[in-house]
Amino acid sequence: MRMSLNRAVKPFPKEEISFSLPEIENFCLSNGLRVLHVKKDTLPIININLVFYAGSKYDPSGRKGLANLFGMVADEGAGIYDTLALSDELDTLGTSLNINRDSDSIYYSLQTLTEHYAKSLDLFCDVLLSPRFEDAAFEREKRKILTRILQIKDAPDELADIAFERIIYGDDNPYSHPVFGYADTVQQINNAEVKDFYKNFIFPSNGFLVCVGNITADHLKKSFEDKLNTWTIEGTNNFTLVNSKETAPKIYLLHKEGTVQSEIRCGHLTCKRNEMDYFPKSILNMILGGQFSSRINLNLREDKGYTYGALSRFNYHKDAAHFYVSTSVGAENTANALIEIDKEINKIKDGISGEELKFAKSSMIRKFPSNFETLRQISVNLIGKVVYGLKNDYFNTYIDSILKVTKEDVNKAAADNIFPENIKYVITGDKNIIRPQLKNIMFADVVEINSDGEVIEG
Repeated sequence: MRMSLNRAVKPFPKEEISFSLPEIENFCLSNGLRVLHVKKDTLPIININLVFYAGSKYDPSGRKGLANLFGMVADEGAGIYDTLALSDELDTLGTSLNINRDSDSIYYSLQTLTEHYAKSLDLFCDVLLSPRFEDAAFEREKRKILTRILQIKDAPDELADIAFERIIYGDDNPYSHPVFGYADTVQQINNAEVKDFYKNFIFPSNGFLVCVGNITADHLKKSFEDKLNTWTIEGTNNFTLVNSKETAPKIYLLHKEGTVQSEIRCGHLTCKRNEMDYFPKSILNMILGGQFSSRINLNLREDKGYTYGALSRFNYHKDAAHFYVSTSVGAENTANALIEIDKEINKIKDGISGEELKFAKSSMIRKFPSNFETLRQISVNLIGKVVYGLKNDYFNTYIDSILKVTKEDVNKAAADNIFPENIKYVITGDKNIIRPQLKNIMFADVVEINSDGEVIEG
């Protein structure tokens, strides 16, 4: 029997979305390491993330890229295992062990089958407690980074991202440089400095552990106590945040000969993640540029046909944040795109409609549970909870927090957080096509920058 479907009738959801995260258990090991645990036994898998406040913002002057290089070398051999032997052991177990880096933190990550947890934990603790830091591995990983930096010179989108953050934060702010550093600073780093970084930043009170998966809290605690009971060292994690200052709006042009598209990034500084207006700001961004049906995307893509996609976002670090718009357009439409982006940013301050509010709230609520489908997704959200200092009931009250936001709240968020007069524009593209178009742009002067985001002509 064939089913008939009347496609003229729009389907509607039958019930409201409800969501509750499994209980988060909190405890500390005897060495002071904080642990967050969520038991999820639908699959025989355990996901562990040991997070240290040791990201690239801690890189010393003249050594930008040190944290990243440390992360690349730290798992290249440990204990009795050289690089290849360690990799073979992990492959035999079907275990994934990685060290990831961002501007705020370094993440020792382990994902393993429950049946191989004990052996995988042995290897994980070898990497944590007994990294080899061999000179050959150091030189190999350093060459990889320098090659990657060289490759980025031919990637207009990445060049635009790097230049944009350097410009809006300013050279003195630790968030202004890319995680992997610059060629000249990476070149200066030696293996002794990598070893010192380990001593200064990888210690229990400078981090926390998140575990999600098929393991009880008691088993988790006992296994880590057995492995880390003698790990009681202390380091010297020092960090001073240099607050950035807004400067006059400008258009920063990075020349890439022969490119047929222009990469556009524009935005300004904003308040941090844990401020009270987070939910109104999130809804505001959904309406402005945070979804396919947003104002900016409908304007630049659907109406004007300048791009395949345009978005906006509030981007949060632990100690700083910025708002930005990102898109790629045909070079011949660069100035027109800037004008339309400027128009939409100014227009959002005039207020939103009730229909826009309803659609944005529905979209955020209905996709929220999908952020917790995998063990890694749950871990990422728990890490964010700690890093940003969110309330214990944040996830279980998320939907209610969205529902409580009013149109007046969103309009106030626009007034308090969107500043057209502070926006900096970064364009990566062919200046021979772009520069003549910018003569009629009245809201910002034009200066040229190099691939590191430094001004070379004003």
